[in-house]
Amino acid sequence: MVQEVVVVSGGLSHEREISLESGLRVAKELTHAGFEVTRSDIQPSLIELLTTMDSPVVFPMLHGGAGEDGAVREVLELIGVPYVGATADACRASFDKALAIPTVAQAGLVVPDCVILPHDMFRDLGASTLLGLIEDRLGLPLFVKPSTSGSSLGVSRVDRIEDLPAAMVNAYSYGPVAIVEEYISGLEVAVPVFDIGEGPVAFPPVEIRPVSGLYDFEARYTAGKTKYICPATLDQSTTDACMAAALVAHTSLGLRDFSRADIIVRDGVPVFIESSVAPGMTDTSVVPLSLATTGENLSHVLASLVTLAAKRG
Repeated sequence: MVQEVVVVSGGLSHEREISLESGLRVAKELTHAGFEVTRSDIQPSLIELLTTMDSPVVFPMLHGGAGEDGAVREVLELIGVPYVGATADACRASFDKALAIPTVAQAGLVVPDCVILPHDMFRDLGASTLLGLIEDRLGLPLFVKPSTSGSSLGVSRVDRIEDLPAAMVNAYSYGPVAIVEEYISGLEVAVPVFDIGEGPVAFPPVEIRPVSGLYDFEARYTAGKTKYICPATLDQSTTDACMAAALVAHTSLGLRDFSRADIIVRDGVPVFIESSVAPGMTDTSVVPLSLATTGENLSHVLASLVTLAAKRG
């Protein structure tokens, strides 16, 4: 059994502080499970650290940016160090919503109607040219988000078409491509998926009720700003449909070990919004809550993931 685990968190993304919190939680749980755990940021000494260990396993807890776009995992593969979670290729396919949305739609999931606009195109054609076309296609209200970002950073709800340019600028501040989506009204849930050796299994949906009505960055990570209910207040057939949708997303995007699907239930139908390859593990994160509802021990589950990664290595 592998004894040395390096939990990598932090990085330089906008989600750095949340990543550090998640990394600390994972490190504590793995230490409790009996592993010798080292925490590391993304820094030049990381490779030296890994190459001096006998048989380390890396547990990436990086959110956003290089943490979820596959870059760090590409380096780990380059130096031959096993790690928990999706491969670099799968990370790229999942982290970029412009790629993930058509992939899961082709697999049969319902997704929001959307328009994908690179910054150069929006700038060159001009907002005035595009506003009417977008409104005719998607209606109002709208949601605008960066194609590559997490934790609801850069996300805006647009109720008036004249507010769309400012929302686009906000999204472009987090990445070069913005997605404009139809507004999906319904119950928001998050569904974790874990595979601890016998195939991926979806866990109970966690219902998300932000006090402000918008599940933005503040609502996600400020205690008391959001009410979480698990199991979600869904009938059994809708619960099963959400869990099935999370499994389809996990497999169609080529993910492994664990993921989290964000879904909005509209008229009893799950609408896929996005997947995370490095779900948060903070005190306000939904994944530990869902596991606890089923009686699963978080330390045991995380330890199983490390053991599986070591076997792959």
